[in-house]
Amino acid sequence: MTGKIRRSLTRAVFIGPILGLALAACSTGGFSALRGDQTPENLYAPGVNQRAEAVDGIEVGHRLIAAGQYELAIKSFNRAALEHGLTGEILSALGSANLGLGRLGQAETLLRRAVEKDAAEPEVWNNLGVVLMESGQTAEAEQIFRKAYALDNGESDAIRDNLRLALAKTEKSVITEVNEDNYKLVRRGSGDYLIRPTP
Repeated sequence: MTGKIRRSLTRAVFIGPILGLALAACSTGGFSALRGDQTPENLYAPGVNQRAEAVDGIEVGHRLIAAGQYELAIKSFNRAALEHGLTGEILSALGSANLGLGRLGQAETLLRRAVEKDAAEPEVWNNLGVVLMESGQTAEAEQIFRKAYALDNGESDAIRDNLRLALAKTEKSVITEVNEDNYKLVRRGSGDYLIRPTP
């Protein structure tokens, strides 16, 4: 008798908690009651809206450059090029991303092509000047920055700062410290990038 009672108690000890969990899961509140802002319709993550307009690949690429994700930015700009064609803006952005990766030759080629397509855009000239400065072509870079500054009517602080740094480097000025050459890349619209050398 005592053996049967002992076995029954042992079963109750193991089965009791399992039965309690099962009953809790079957109750109207589940394992936890709904919060005040929840309804049964919004308990799950929202689905994908297939009719929503996708974010433009150019904008995604610019955000990736700003975040220092240059390889991903190149992929995004390449996808945008399939949709928009190789516009001056995309060529300039690809050049900027390649500069961020330290690929100066590719960056220069892309930015020279961008200048041919968008000769009136000061941002493209500025970015070409940055690449030329990084590759040691200081004299040409200074002229490019002057052109960018003239096209911009002196409105962009980034272009003005780049021209100032280039002039200081060309004249070997003792007043301006140019050991840290933080030239700024400029994108169309709002915002600019500061590309630092890769380690």
